[in-house]
Amino acid sequence: MSIYGIGIDVADISRIKKILQTNPAFVKRVLTEKELELFEALGEKRQAEFFAGRFACKEAFSKAWGTGIGVLGLQDIEILNERSGKPVVTRSPFEGKVHVSISHSDLVAVGQIILEEIKK
Repeated sequence: MSIYGIGIDVADISRIKKILQTNPAFVKRVLTEKELELFEALGEKRQAEFFAGRFACKEAFSKAWGTGIGVLGLQDIEILNERSGKPVVTRSPFEGKVHVSISHSDLVAVGQIILEEIKK
């Protein structure tokens, strides 16, 4: 196995809160239907953290993939959770293994993606 790409991105949570208040339609452009279900079940503070984390991961994925957002759509990547709460990429154009990590403080959310090729 070998690493295909690594990406990391940081999202400012206060900026995300403003976007959620002024442009709620943006949420549906970023989150898949299943991600949106998780988002809508959360309280306002947690929604901003969740959205910021998912957005940062999708940006990080595009960096690891080498295209940036635009060539790769935000809806092309889906990040859900295992029962334990661990985030997992359930949809992407990458055919290998996708490792994802999300973390946040009160100020920022960080998303990291590692794309691992599986040798056949």
